[in-house]
Amino acid sequence: MLVLSAIAAALWVALLLVPWRPWSTRESLAPLRPEQAARVRLTDITALIPARDEASCIGATLRALGGQGELARVVLIDDQSSDGTAAIARDSGVAALEIIAGSTPPPGWSGKLWALQQGLAQVDSDYVLLLDADIELAPGMLAALAARRDAQGLDLVSIMATLHMGNAWEKLLLPPFIFFFKLLYPFALANEPRSRVAAAAGGCILLRTAALRALGGFEALHDAIIDDCTLAGRVKRQGGRTWLGLSRGVRAIRPYATLGNIWNMVARTAFTQLHYSLALLMLCTLMLLLSFGAPVAALTAGGASTACGLLALGALTAAYWPTVRYYDLAPIWALTLPAAAVLFLAMTWTSALRYWRGERSRWKNRSYERATPSQSADAARNPAATRDSITKV
Repeated sequence: MLVLSAIAAALWVALLLVPWRPWSTRESLAPLRPEQAARVRLTDITALIPARDEASCIGATLRALGGQGELARVVLIDDQSSDGTAAIARDSGVAALEIIAGSTPPPGWSGKLWALQQGLAQVDSDYVLLLDADIELAPGMLAALAARRDAQGLDLVSIMATLHMGNAWEKLLLPPFIFFFKLLYPFALANEPRSRVAAAAGGCILLRTAALRALGGFEALHDAIIDDCTLAGRVKRQGGRTWLGLSRGVRAIRPYATLGNIWNMVARTAFTQLHYSLALLMLCTLMLLLSFGAPVAALTAGGASTACGLLALGALTAAYWPTVRYYDLAPIWALTLPAAAVLFLAMTWTSALRYWRGERSRWKNRSYERATPSQSADAARNPAATRDSITKV
């Protein structure tokens, strides 16, 4: 136990000391004040919003987007919703809103990417905003994204949205979800052009249209479950510059009312993060048990083992504290990271078991399997099936 707890302590102390500081919240972006936002041009941006059964969110999302300023277009792709999403969108009062009735995703395409591929046909502006249907932008937020883009010459600017953190399960699991994402994809490295690390958060991405078309549009990503990071990687590989940060001005308004909701959200992509590898799954399991389980177990061992366990727990709590503080949670939540880690490990195994049963991903009553290359190519060449079903509001 002494050896295991000592290794765990060394890992957490090393994490605190690495120069790219993956635990910090320094990569963040605040909305611009009204007088600043008024000076930023937004008419070169088309917003694409894929929406499937988003009646509870889409009105607030569109109204917040409409309050950002004048855009080139706002295109909502109604992905075969059954809850009146399109009708609510029409009543939102957003100027220049176009609604596309989306078609069934072809084999090998995720629903979101197929919806975006259909919407891309309507884009003739220099930039495109990829916005999830449950993302509410604070006033001045889109201007802040555009200003950051212009100041640093970026091809892609992305924001990790502030997730809904109202109930106990959300407070226990959603801040660690962001914390672990930052450990996997350190923002400082992802934002460094010379680094091979690439990451984005798919809920809110401002992207140069030419860069998207140069990589082949969404066809190049059609079977990617973690499409946001795949997109950032492709943009970086073709020489583009990317930036990813946090913001309280980009807010996910969809609540996760139960543990099951969060479980399915994480299980949808957890095994994909490990490239569907049993070896990586076992390594991840061992690392989580070592990093979180060993320090807790060492508390009852006594002597030097307990001292190392306390050091490890202190270091991991210190690493997690900036995330807890950033989201204005009570300090006591900083002590809950080991419990959250155990649950995330179980979610990862759920993801693996679903994959081994033949289900690559499940979301919004759809299960995704791989398609042949010819099926995917045929679908990408013919997104025009929906071009005649555009409604201008």
